[in-house]
Amino acid sequence: MPQVLFWLLFALACFTVYFLYSWWGALKQQPGSESRIPSWLQSAIGFVTNFFDTLGIGSFAPTTTIFKLKRLVADEKIPGTLNVGHTLPTITQAFIYTTIIEVDPLTLILMIVAAICGAWLGAGVVAGWPRRNIQIGMGLALLIAATLMLASQYKLLPVGGTALGLRGVTLGLALAGNFVLGALMSLGIGLYAPCMILVSLVGMSPATSFPIMMGSCAFLMPIAGARFIRKGSYNVRAALGLALGGVPAVLIAAFIVKSLPLEYVRWLVVIAVTYTALTMLRSAFATPEKS
Repeated sequence: MPQVLFWLLFALACFTVYFLYSWWGALKQQPGSESRIPSWLQSAIGFVTNFFDTLGIGSFAPTTTIFKLKRLVADEKIPGTLNVGHTLPTITQAFIYTTIIEVDPLTLILMIVAAICGAWLGAGVVAGWPRRNIQIGMGLALLIAATLMLASQYKLLPVGGTALGLRGVTLGLALAGNFVLGALMSLGIGLYAPCMILVSLVGMSPATSFPIMMGSCAFLMPIAGARFIRKGSYNVRAALGLALGGVPAVLIAAFIVKSLPLEYVRWLVVIAVTYTALTMLRSAFATPEKS
């Protein structure tokens, strides 16, 4: 293992400890009368969404759709629940994919730092938003996600190049793009499809999007998640369900299943996410804004 990669994974381990310490401290302060044990459905959601996330579908949009349809999490707490609950499964993915897919270490590290900065800024803003703003923001974010998935189905996305790293102006553009994507994570729009487009547009190999995307998410989500935890802007049981169901799903998908024909699954996700986005926006504009 290259020395740079070793230190990157060591830093990720430190971020993981920081996140677990923050979450455990918050859970200990939670009133004892409030249940923390997730239901079987909440854990199953974590398993299914992270299983397909590892195979390239993404987890934020499908999870949001299920939460909304089943009314499991209040709209204003969905962004925080996603960022907190999917953190540990995403970190697991990052440890796997950063060791098996080659990418220029400098490009990887700088894009991760850019995403962290975007997420830190975005989480601080979103965690304090009122319900209506969250509904509008998530509705628009989900429409963007559905559009990207639809473009992927019709092969309209850029195919990318062969580069494993970037320098100069293209690196600057990639960093700016990943900063924005990190901020959008706080609204519940996943990084997978946008990151693949970004990587392809700047001429990198599409395969490099896996360590870049998963590495970015793995570092930024503990930061964003900790901010949501401190403000109590998440659903504890649902987040625990995502984490407990998600980690084993990642291991099964990455080491046992490895690949599946996912075309029909993506179509279902596009339809469900579009419906959820429209429902979010309808709820936002149907409720009078509080002064």
